[in-house]
Amino acid sequence: MKNITCECGHVNPEGTVLCEACGKPIEGNQHINGNQPNKLLNMRYDGSARRSQTYNKTFVDKIWNFFSSVKVGVWLIALTLIASAIGTIFPQEANNQSPLPANQYYEQNYGIAGKIYYQLGFHDLYGSWWYMLLVASIGISLVIASLDRFVPLYRALKKQKPKRHETFLTKQRLFGQADQATEEDKEALVQGLKKQRYKVYEQDGHILAEKGRFARWGPYVNHIGLIIFLIGTLLRFVPAMYIDESMWVREGETKQIPGTDRQYYIKNEDFFVETYDKDDPRYQEAIEEQGGTVVKNYQTNAVLYERTDEALPGSEPELKKIKEGAIQVNRPIKVDQFALYQTTYQLDEFKTMTFKIHEKSDEDEKELDTFTVDLVDPKPEYNLENGIRITVDNYFPEFEMQNGEPTSVSKYPKNPAFVFNIFTPDNPDKPEVSFVGIGANLDPSGENQYKVGLKDFETRDVTGLTITKDLTLPILGLGGLIFMIGVIQGMYWNHRRIWIHPREEGVWIAGHTNKNWFGIKRDLEKIVEGTNVPMVTDQNELKE
Repeated sequence: MKNITCECGHVNPEGTVLCEACGKPIEGNQHINGNQPNKLLNMRYDGSARRSQTYNKTFVDKIWNFFSSVKVGVWLIALTLIASAIGTIFPQEANNQSPLPANQYYEQNYGIAGKIYYQLGFHDLYGSWWYMLLVASIGISLVIASLDRFVPLYRALKKQKPKRHETFLTKQRLFGQADQATEEDKEALVQGLKKQRYKVYEQDGHILAEKGRFARWGPYVNHIGLIIFLIGTLLRFVPAMYIDESMWVREGETKQIPGTDRQYYIKNEDFFVETYDKDDPRYQEAIEEQGGTVVKNYQTNAVLYERTDEALPGSEPELKKIKEGAIQVNRPIKVDQFALYQTTYQLDEFKTMTFKIHEKSDEDEKELDTFTVDLVDPKPEYNLENGIRITVDNYFPEFEMQNGEPTSVSKYPKNPAFVFNIFTPDNPDKPEVSFVGIGANLDPSGENQYKVGLKDFETRDVTGLTITKDLTLPILGLGGLIFMIGVIQGMYWNHRRIWIHPREEGVWIAGHTNKNWFGIKRDLEKIVEGTNVPMVTDQNELKE
C-alpha cells in the first residue's frame, strides 16, 4: 500500500481524504458534489481511509469489500424478508398433519407449485441451510461494514488536533471571520464554549471544542445489538437452546415429550371443554353471534413423569411421577426448562372400531364373528373363527376422495376407512376385497361371499399441546436492549465541533456537526453573544 505524506509531515494511509493531523484535503481524493474541488469538504468518517476503499488485490480483500457494501447488506435483508414471506404461502412441514412424506404431500396438495416449493426447501424454511446462510450473511455484513467504518473513524477522531489547515476551516459548512476580535473576545469565546458544555482543547492558541462525540458510535452500537440478536436467532437452530414442538395426547395415553431426549413423559388423565351458560344474560349476545356456543375453557389434567432407567431404544421406560396439574391456555405446566401449553383439541376422536362379518346372502345378517381395530395402531392381520382371516390392505385415518382416488388428509382417525382382504377357508389364496368406512360399505368386485360391517365404535378426546424451551430469549433481549440504546444514542445526541483559529488580526471560526445544524447554530449564537465576533455564515445556504 502506498502511503501519502501531507505537507504537515503526517503520513496518511492510501485512500485518506483529509489529512489525519491537519485536515488538509488530499489532492485527488476529495470527491463531493459532482467532483467540484471548490465545494464544501466531505466530512464523512472525517475523511479517514477505509479498508474497502484501499485494498482490492487478494481474495480476502474482495470478500471484505463485498460485505462492507451497504447495498449488499440491504439486498441480503430484502432477500431474507422475501424468502420469509414465500415460506408462509404453504404450511411448513412441521405444521402439516398429513401421513404422506413431504415430497409427496406438497405435490399432491398444491400441484407443480407445491413441488417447486418443496424442491427449493421452502417446506422447512427456517431449518434450511440456505436460509441460515442468508441470516449468517447478514451478520457477517454487519460485522465487516461496522469494522470497515468504525476503526478508521475512531482513529481519526482520536488523532484530531485543534490546529487545523486553513483550507479545512474555510470549507466547513459553518464558517466566519472576525477581523476586529480582541484577546478578551477570544477568552469570552472559550468561556462561552465551556458554558455550553463543550470540552475544550488548545494547541498553540488554536481551539477545538466538541461535545457529544459518543453520539457518533450510535449506529455501531445498533450493529452490535443486531449482531447479538442474529446470534440469538441462529442459536434457535440448536436443539439444546430452542425447542418448539407439538404433540397430541389422547385421554388415558402416556407419551414421551418431544425434545426432552426421552427424559420426560406426560399422561393425559382427562380433557374437557367448558362453555358459557346460554341462559346467562351476560353472554347471550356473544353466544348468538358465535352460532350457539362460546368456549370458556379447555383444559388438560396431566401427570408428568421422569424416566429413571437408561433410555435404551425399544425398552419400556421406568417412570417416576414428578408433577401433576392442569394445562390451560396461557397457563402452562413447566418441568425443568420446558413449558407445555394448551393449544388445540379434538373432541370425540375415534379410538376403536368393532366390525362384524357375516355371509352376504344372509338376510338376517347373522354375524359369524367380530374383531376390533385399534385406530391408532391397527394390527395388520386378524384371525377369526371358522378359519376366516382378515388383513388390512389400506388404512385411511381421515378418508377423503381427491381426483377420484381415496386418500387421507391427516394421520389422525377423524373419518377412518379401511380396505380389507378377506381370506376364507374355501379360497385361502385369493382374497375378497371390501371397503368399509363411516357410511360406506363397498364390494368392488360385486362377487364377495362375505360382508364386513361396522358394529360399534369407541371415541375419546385428544389434547393438542405445544412444548417450548427457549434459552435464546436473554440473548435476544440483550440484543434488542443494546439496539435501542444505539437508537437513542444516535437519535437524541449529535457530535458538534467548533474550531477557533487565531490570525494576526482577529480569528476564524468554523463549525461542524453530524446532524442538527440548527442546534450548533444556536450554540454559536450564544457563544458569540456579547463579543465583537459576528455570527458564522452557513455556506450551504449561500450556494443555494
